Amino acid sequence: MKKVLITGKNSYLGSFVRNELERKPETYQVAELDLKDPKWTDFSFEGYDVVYHVAGLAHSTPDESQKDLYYQINTELAYQTALKASREGVKQFIFMSSIIVYGSGKVGCKRTITKETPLTPDNFYGDSKKQAEIKIRSIDSDMKVVILRPPMIYGPHSKGNYPLLSKFAQKSPFFPTLGNERSMLFVGNLVQFIKKVIDLELEGIFLPQNQKPVQTKDLIALIAREHGHTIHFVSVFNPVLKCMRKQTIVNKVFGNLIIDPSLSSFDLDYTKYSLEQSIQITESGGGL
Repeated sequence: MKKVLITGKNSYLGSFVRNELERKPETYQVAELDLKDPKWTDFSFEGYDVVYHVAGLAHSTPDESQKDLYYQINTELAYQTALKASREGVKQFIFMSSIIVYGSGKVGCKRTITKETPLTPDNFYGDSKKQAEIKIRSIDSDMKVVILRPPMIYGPHSKGNYPLLSKFAQKSPFFPTLGNERSMLFVGNLVQFIKKVIDLELEGIFLPQNQKPVQTKDLIALIAREHGHTIHFVSVFNPVLKCMRKQTIVNKVFGNLIIDPSLSSFDLDYTKYSLEQSIQITESGGGL
């Protein structure tokens, strides 16, 4: 029996992991902890095998006025949670970082994350995750630490960039043919990966992703098809988009940022869902 504590009650990712683990009550015992409660430190971590830390602020282009809050939540709170876990005998601590610690992708510039790629976040959201990683890994204990740096995560009722792309794909008659490559991660595949990490009691830094990168135009085509919407792909907008490569929103949609496949081939067989299957599930709003 594995006792798992998810820090981030009712969080998007935490809820999917909880639901998956609770399918096997004979194997996992799952609890959630609300870190918004100022008395969370009174909760004992003793007896838990795993703490899966998902509590945090997630927005790749945060407002400057929120800078201190991001470091308080994404860095200091994560560190204090890991420190408490180590002191109270937790065997494994899983921290949700982000690919954003490497910085963003750019239009027209091929970018592949490898073992040698330095951590060069280009905003304080990314830096808050980087600083959390540094502090958590500095803890001197026998606790196994897992750092996850996933690319854009999507799934049913997800937030962030994917819902915007989905809305556009369902309504727009045109979309640019500008080519690019992005690594992505379906929440269902992430859940399978985390379960493997828990079962095998792993430690280290991991960059899970779907089986293959995807071009934005191909993703749009799949979403449009799911809704029976006809969308025409045209090249007329490509020169304009290339001239707008300094715009954050353009780089988010058409930038290149992929993970070297060798960093995601852990022989764990976690990519249960293909891209097509993941889009079908996401657009239907169903469960896993």
